[in-house]
Amino acid sequence: MGTDEHLTGDPGRTSEEVVSPYAAVDERDVETSLRPKSLKEFVGQGRVREQLGVVLDSAKARRQPPDHILLSGPPGLGKTSLAFIIAADLGASIRVTSGPAIERAGDLAAMLSTLDEGDVLFIDEIHRIARPAEELLYVAMEDFRVDVVVGKGPGATAIPLDVAPFTLVGATTRSGLLTGPLRDRFGFVAHMDFYADAELESVIARSARLLDIEIEPDGAAEIARRSRGTPRIANRLLRRARDFAQVRADGRLSLEVCRAALDVYDIDEMGLDRLDRMVIDALVRQFNGGPVGVSTLALAVGEEVQTVEEVAEPFLVRAGLLARTPRGRIATRAAWEHIGVPLPHDEARLF
Repeated sequence: MGTDEHLTGDPGRTSEEVVSPYAAVDERDVETSLRPKSLKEFVGQGRVREQLGVVLDSAKARRQPPDHILLSGPPGLGKTSLAFIIAADLGASIRVTSGPAIERAGDLAAMLSTLDEGDVLFIDEIHRIARPAEELLYVAMEDFRVDVVVGKGPGATAIPLDVAPFTLVGATTRSGLLTGPLRDRFGFVAHMDFYADAELESVIARSARLLDIEIEPDGAAEIARRSRGTPRIANRLLRRARDFAQVRADGRLSLEVCRAALDVYDIDEMGLDRLDRMVIDALVRQFNGGPVGVSTLALAVGEEVQTVEEVAEPFLVRAGLLARTPRGRIATRAAWEHIGVPLPHDEARLF
């Protein structure tokens, strides 16, 4: 069950985008209410749950804090949920912050100094932490000590201060941006993958029970199929379908009602939204399938380059509709077929 990245906003899309994997500000309360409380309740990520369970159980048997834990993977898969589960399983308090919020080493030192023994410190989007703070974090993770610098210039003095043994849980959507020294200090690294449709159906069924929504199995399967492998999107589509059913149907989410609701929100059979279709439509109709540079493509659809590159492209590539090549972006055969445009006679040049 995935509700995470609630501290950092979407780099490109607005909160109105129904299939954005990032959490909007007004979703935090409902995401918290849907968050699983234990590994047993957590749906999906079977291998990660098993490995994490061993790490936590062995730490409790030794009566010591577990190794520092890094959770990586795309947004919306449940990294924040797992961080809270880790703290609950250990019977520990959790302090929550995000990489962009830690701008100075002093910010991090002040936070570390208030931790009690065994506490969990959760840093979301840890790859965005400021470099001075990251260097201080190295020592804190290894030696449970921070060096506080007093004074400036040649007369500055570093005063070592002990901090209580703690467990750092870091979450990142861009593990490649982590520095080697920081990554090496995590004793357990878990990579979270996109969910299968059957797993998302279980997520939707559980959320429907918690939200008191009446949904038929076929309706849950339809929402799951269009949720792009992401629990956060599945939960959002469930709530939007509920709104539709209350206004234009009898409140029950049948297959027909779910299909009608998703059509209203412009989510097609593959889970593509307006921006996704604009990207592949521009590739096919304006640039004859490509290759085209991402800057030109972004200009054609009227979006920022970052939005196209970090928000639309990952799903289009995973869905097999777009390919990144050294020459630029190209539309695959599946993209041409999806928007109903015949392939050109000289299609061999595209592939």
